[in-house]
Amino acid sequence: MMIDDIGKSLEILQKKGIFIYPTDTIWGIGCDATDEIAVAKVFELKQRVESKSLIILVDSWKMLKQYITDIPAKVNCIIQGSSKPTSVIYNNPKGLAKNVIAKDNSVAIRIVKDDFCKLLIENFGKPIVSTSANYSGKIAPKSFDEIEKSLLEKVDYVVSLQHNKKQGTASQIVKVDSKGKIEFIRK
Repeated sequence: MMIDDIGKSLEILQKKGIFIYPTDTIWGIGCDATDEIAVAKVFELKQRVESKSLIILVDSWKMLKQYITDIPAKVNCIIQGSSKPTSVIYNNPKGLAKNVIAKDNSVAIRIVKDDFCKLLIENFGKPIVSTSANYSGKIAPKSFDEIEKSLLEKVDYVVSLQHNKKQGTASQIVKVDSKGKIEFIRK
């Protein structure tokens, strides 16, 4: 079943489409994080202004290093030392869609641990967007049943895995400046 969902999700990603999928945190809306057209579709679907940036998922440190050249030394300690999924805000990303990058030229990226997400990203070979599967301003769904039906009808694909699983909470978001100062944006 997971192989079918990986295959269908890959098709959607390659066609600049958007899909709803389970992550290591909450249900998300995803697309190719390197494609401006696909990212614009996510903003439009969520009815969200592009000035609010999105979280990006990668499958490994190796992939992270392809998009972020300056990774502060403390980042590894933060990620390894945290029991919860952690998204880190990095400066000066490269190779990502312009509309996933914040006005201050930063982006939040998380190395996923979820098997489905890791396998999907690994097979796709590029990072994907992860933003909560809800309309902007609404409560993020903790289970598949909490996702608004109208949202499910507007995406190109909905992953069939984990529909009965209660998801966790959104990731914590951490920013590490060039001097090594750590700031928790969301705990």
